[in-house]
Amino acid sequence: MSVETTAPKRHRVVIIGSGFGGLFAAQHLKRADVDITLIAKTTHHLFQPLLYQVATGILSVGEIAPATRIILRKQKNAEVLLGDVVAIDLTKKTVTSKLMDWERVTPFDSLIVAAGAQQSYFGNDHFEAFAPGMKTVDDALELRGRILGAFEAAEVTVSPAERERRLTFVVVGAGPTGVEVVGQIAELADRTLTGAFRTIDPAKARVILIEAAPAVLPPMGPKLGLKAQRRLEKMGVEVKLNTMVTDVDYMGLTVKEKDGEDFGEEYRIECAVKVWSAGVQASPLGKLVAEQSDGTEVDRAGRVVVEPDLTVKGHPNVFVIGDMMSVPNVPGMAQGAIQGAVYATKQIKSELKGADPANRQPFKYFNKGSMSTISRFSAVCQIGKLEFGGFFAWLAWLGLHLYYLVGGRNRLMAVISWFVTFLGRGRGQLAITERWVFARRALEQSKEQSAQKSIG
Repeated sequence: MSVETTAPKRHRVVIIGSGFGGLFAAQHLKRADVDITLIAKTTHHLFQPLLYQVATGILSVGEIAPATRIILRKQKNAEVLLGDVVAIDLTKKTVTSKLMDWERVTPFDSLIVAAGAQQSYFGNDHFEAFAPGMKTVDDALELRGRILGAFEAAEVTVSPAERERRLTFVVVGAGPTGVEVVGQIAELADRTLTGAFRTIDPAKARVILIEAAPAVLPPMGPKLGLKAQRRLEKMGVEVKLNTMVTDVDYMGLTVKEKDGEDFGEEYRIECAVKVWSAGVQASPLGKLVAEQSDGTEVDRAGRVVVEPDLTVKGHPNVFVIGDMMSVPNVPGMAQGAIQGAVYATKQIKSELKGADPANRQPFKYFNKGSMSTISRFSAVCQIGKLEFGGFFAWLAWLGLHLYYLVGGRNRLMAVISWFVTFLGRGRGQLAITERWVFARRALEQSKEQSAQKSIG
């Protein structure tokens, strides 16, 4: 009598998100005896720190957002699914994702949640329609359309007031993203577009940076913050510190400045283009996971207050990494996500070899420093106690970002684009379409119509 045997199933790892955390987690499990399913709501791996260069015409989308499926196509133990995760069941160990009207339930033995973060408007979500953030490819393309479209409208209008409004650009938030965006808008106006118009002088555009805190680049300290501020002001950027935005609409925004301990009276800044980079909010999946654990909490930004091994209480097989994890002294940067991914995958591989999850060493973050570019040939850099700015900091910034770009072709194209932009005046990605600018409005109208039909 023969007995039929079936080979045991391999350990199943589900990864949610295709950012730095999700992609590095998948790649670090390449040679592990596991089956990987990576679920993401976009088809690409986004190099988010360079989104502002897409918005200001330096790089193309393809150079910073290669297809995740293509990146992982040679990794035989990994599959990629497009879908928005709508449910996570930690008891049944399943993840439910949805694409259009199709739902798929994917079982897991280990789960890595790396769904990232979105822009936070601090409870004023209606600001988003008028002041897009800088978190997605759609955001960057929409902003490129709005920025370049503002110059085109200024060229056509015969109203001096409207021309002034169109040529006023406001960036809210003086963190690295805000500083980089405002610097490139100023350079775009002052260098690239010079001589391209007949009615207007783009160099006379008014570029404003607004920050509620008393300094530029607060996390990098007063020395580098002041250096960045002085560089921006030398470029003609108006830096408004201790200034809070109280309302945003189509025509502009309302702000009030701090006067001593209190804020003064509100006043208006009429402007066509508003960019929001003032805060982030973790994916709602963090709260969904925390609620199913044994007492795990989320912080004010929606990040999961994880255990020392980056898991949630009662579930040593569920890791939360990247922008979704709340760990003291770990910033919401690519390095935190990458190191979290490496740590989580090491624990999974150790467990496959028989290690006890109860004996895990806690996650330790190694701070490799932070940096922010301000303009061509100028950046600020902080590595440990070493702080410096200027040309060498700018070279360090270029080298680091080039290193983390995925794909040899993308690195080559980025170098060519940087050479053309920074040594010359040209930018190769200045095409805009009306659909990029108004796609958000069309989507909202479509959702409203669908909701009305479902109610009816």
